[in-house]
Amino acid sequence: MHGPASPGWLLVALCAATGAYCLLRMRSTVGEQRRAAGGEALMGFGMAAMAVPAAVLTPPRWTWLVYTAVFGTAALRALWAARTGRHHLHHLMGAFAMAYMASAMAAAPAHHHGSSGSGVPLLTTALLLYFTGYVLLSGVRLVSVPALATGSGVRTGSPAWGDRPELARACRLSMGIATLAMLITL
Repeated sequence: MHGPASPGWLLVALCAATGAYCLLRMRSTVGEQRRAAGGEALMGFGMAAMAVPAAVLTPPRWTWLVYTAVFGTAALRALWAARTGRHHLHHLMGAFAMAYMASAMAAAPAHHHGSSGSGVPLLTTALLLYFTGYVLLSGVRLVSVPALATGSGVRTGSPAWGDRPELARACRLSMGIATLAMLITL
């Protein structure tokens, strides 16, 4: 993506850390959680790679085409999985947004990635609205997660790191924020 280097590196760090935590979540004993964590790890590491500041590394056009194919395939997989549960629709939106951004970067000239003065495309606006709503709703849900502590403040029966619902929600929230930031700089 383009934009200032410091926020770009912060996005890289955020996305890579999220991808790493999602890899840890893949050790869960719950099958559906493992599958979701695998897709989220792919998204986290892919987003980290896409967020490397252009001032540091300007990838060739074919790299963006590879990203488009990978995230397009992930979107198709999420669409297929959405038949069994609507919670897969967010994965579909995330993968679609990443494929869309990668294809926009592949189509843009190397020296200019903006919208050439014609305003923000309608699809970008729709994705910005979706991810803004998702981030706000996820933030409210994260704040309302009940504590896993007893009255004395000592955790009892603490789940493994890969099975902590509040960390999984924080992971999804951070990827939503990163997607929103990447859409804004598109």
